[in-house]
Amino acid sequence: MPDQIPSPAPRSATDFFSDPLNSHPLWFKPSLFLSPNFDSESYIAELRTFVPFDTLRSELQAHLSSLNHELIDLINRDYADFVNLSTKLVDVDSAVLRMRAPLLELRDKIQGFRGAVESSLIALKNGMSQRAEATAAREVLELLLDTFHVVSKVEKLIKELPSVASDWSSGDVNSAQKSNAVSLQHVENGTMNLRETQSMLLERIASEMNRLNFYIAHAQNLPFIQNIEKRIQSASLLLDASLGHCFVDGLEHRDVNAIYNCLRAYAAVDNYGNAEEIFRTTIVAPLIQNVIPHGSFGGVVAGASGDELENDYQQIKKQVENDFKFLLEIASAENSGLHVFDFLANSILKEVLAAIQKGKPGAFSPGRPKEFLKNYKSSLDFLAYLEGYCPSRAAVAKFRAAPFYVEFMKQWNVGVYFSLRFQEIAGALDSALTASSLVLVQNKHSDEENSQNLTLKQSVTLLESLRSCWNEEVLVLSCSDKFLRLSLQLLSRYSNWLSSGLAARKKGSVSSNPGYEWALSAAPDDFVYIIHDINCLAKEICGAYLDHVLEVLSSCSTEVLDLVKQSILYCGKSLDDLLPLVINTIKEALVQKSVEDLRQLKGITATYRMTNKPLPVRHSPYVAGVLRPLKTFLDGERVTKYLTNDARNNLLLGAATDITSRYYDLAADLVSVARKTESSLQRIRQGAQRRAGASSDVSDHNVSDTDKICMQLFLDIQEYGRNLAALGVEAANITAYRSLWQCVAPSDRQNLIKF
Repeated sequence: MPDQIPSPAPRSATDFFSDPLNSHPLWFKPSLFLSPNFDSESYIAELRTFVPFDTLRSELQAHLSSLNHELIDLINRDYADFVNLSTKLVDVDSAVLRMRAPLLELRDKIQGFRGAVESSLIALKNGMSQRAEATAAREVLELLLDTFHVVSKVEKLIKELPSVASDWSSGDVNSAQKSNAVSLQHVENGTMNLRETQSMLLERIASEMNRLNFYIAHAQNLPFIQNIEKRIQSASLLLDASLGHCFVDGLEHRDVNAIYNCLRAYAAVDNYGNAEEIFRTTIVAPLIQNVIPHGSFGGVVAGASGDELENDYQQIKKQVENDFKFLLEIASAENSGLHVFDFLANSILKEVLAAIQKGKPGAFSPGRPKEFLKNYKSSLDFLAYLEGYCPSRAAVAKFRAAPFYVEFMKQWNVGVYFSLRFQEIAGALDSALTASSLVLVQNKHSDEENSQNLTLKQSVTLLESLRSCWNEEVLVLSCSDKFLRLSLQLLSRYSNWLSSGLAARKKGSVSSNPGYEWALSAAPDDFVYIIHDINCLAKEICGAYLDHVLEVLSSCSTEVLDLVKQSILYCGKSLDDLLPLVINTIKEALVQKSVEDLRQLKGITATYRMTNKPLPVRHSPYVAGVLRPLKTFLDGERVTKYLTNDARNNLLLGAATDITSRYYDLAADLVSVARKTESSLQRIRQGAQRRAGASSDVSDHNVSDTDKICMQLFLDIQEYGRNLAALGVEAANITAYRSLWQCVAPSDRQNLIKF
């Protein structure tokens, strides 16, 4: 009979319809707890973003309970072995004693070996320390020996110099005096060879001195070095003297090889300052003295013409080309190692600066702006000429950073120059704007040309001031930002002069704004000049003037040019924004004059009130004078000549609208008062009739006084409308006129405006 397969344990409903007891969510991984890098804080911080704390706590408690169950199961499974463990441990103490003895013996041996190693290590360290000290002492000794040998070698080489010089100065010169023309050329060649030989020897000595300086730098404060310090100083002085003599002789004879060797010698000992000073005093100074006399032999040249530098710079440029160029080419030769020399700044520019300071100190004075600017631009041109001898951009940057270049530029106080120009330019405009009245310009051109020119002195002064800011005889390019700000300030000052004057005129007083009396005294025709000038200025500023400024600043970046353009265009627009204010001022003046005639319509009430006059059949006389100021203004020569058609039409329509509006206000008040009066009289009349016992419903078929007044006003506005049409304005298109028509027109003509 086959073995029966044991049936599995019965499963509960929980096993069928829920997760097993030992199952966990996907985010809970117990295997992470066994990792050696497990960190509880980071684990919790990672899970808290998507698992609530309560859920995490319950899951950990469940896992802890599962671990406790597993521990109990393990103990129960091996419980018999756990109980028998104590019975199997027999004779443990004797086993421990048997193991202790060899362990103690091993420890003693290890300690002995450690002591031996430590003693050997100490001895080895002591030996290494002694060896290092010996090595250091040996290096110092070798350094001192090398120093002594170099000093001796330098002294030996220096002793050879006088012999060469004596041969050069005595033997060769004597032979040159005793020889004929053919032998003279041979002697000159020999002298040149001796000069070159001496320069080569000096270069060799300089290289040894450089080596000696290196040794001294590494052996400072040693007694041996201190003992030979006097010998070193003596050798250095002899080298400087001999090198200076050879360099001067090479410069005088323009011996390229000798100069090259001397410069290399100066560079070797880092004494290039002496070479620059020798070149300045030997070659540069005498030539500059001839151009700009100064010092004890040349006095200071007085007078404005004596301070001009342009001709002096031209002569100095010729001297640079003829007498200085050979040395500059030697020093700037490629791969020559002589780029440490700066003869441009420390020799040429230094001497030029000193000569100007002593011989022509007035050239730096900004008190005469015109001469100052001319000298300043000539100086910049001269500096640019010197920069042309720089072989690279790095050399140009080095030249500009030189102390004497900086000192030379500091002499030109462009800040004071700008202040003087500011006072000159801004003062001229301010003087013109503080006049008590508008000043016309006396143009000598034809009338056709005058219509395109400025008419007021204030406007002409503004344009001249703006152009002066960017005139080549005024502008300093390094101060272009200041001149731009000055230009904008001038435009702002002119705009403020106009706006404040118009505001004062509107207010009717200048007590709070002194300096704007011109606005009160100006006639409406005078403001036509202002409109014309504003149009001309805005066109010029946003056109030719802007193009000229951008051309002057063409070397600036595109961003800077855009900002400059926007600022100038903004100022031009601010001028255009003043046109409505000026036009409103003219309109207010014309309307005020027209209102004076309109006030006569109040007499219509006195004409027809309590009188038996018949209905009017013609308009009142005052109507002809209402638009007379406006017509006289528009037909004037100034409007015809200086005002554009668009401006004229806008002014006409605006003034007609305002006059009509005032006409309507006065007529409406007049009619309203007349009707109220008529109503009151009617009530009084009806009360009297009732008291007399007459019938109160008997109406008076006679025409009332109010009807007569309205008829007169109707005839007046018809004539007024015809006058508007004569000026070119359609009265029906004016809202105030339509309201006025409906106010006074008969009932059968309310909806049709017809004259």
